[in-house]
Amino acid sequence: MTAEFQQQIASIALLVADYDEAIAFYTQKLGFSLLEDTPLGGDKRWVRVAPGTAGTALLLARASTPAQLQQVGDQAAGRVFLFLQTKDFWRDYRQMQAKGVHFHEAPREEAYGTVAVFSDLYGNKWDLLQLKPT
Repeated sequence: MTAEFQQQIASIALLVADYDEAIAFYTQKLGFSLLEDTPLGGDKRWVRVAPGTAGTALLLARASTPAQLQQVGDQAAGRVFLFLQTKDFWRDYRQMQAKGVHFHEAPREEAYGTVAVFSDLYGNKWDLLQLKPT
């Protein structure tokens, strides 16, 4: 029997204007964990945040060119870009609202679960999502 190589997406790069304000938003408003904040020399850092300690993380990548800066907050051209799945939609929705997270709509029930679109501090759209049991 040969060992099967399994792949996973470890991190997704998310353009940000400022490391510290992005860290504050994701850790304080969304409750993410700061997994890593490593100086790379000059003003570059390797910053990873995630909703837990396992699974896919966001690599907060500070925009360093005018073209990159122009894309901050619009990496998916106005579409929902990221999906934050939860086991308790209403708890998380209320906590996020209380912390000033902007929701674009009231929560709605879909065939697949409960969902509401929100924006991060730069305007990237996210789904807060609780899937229905299968």
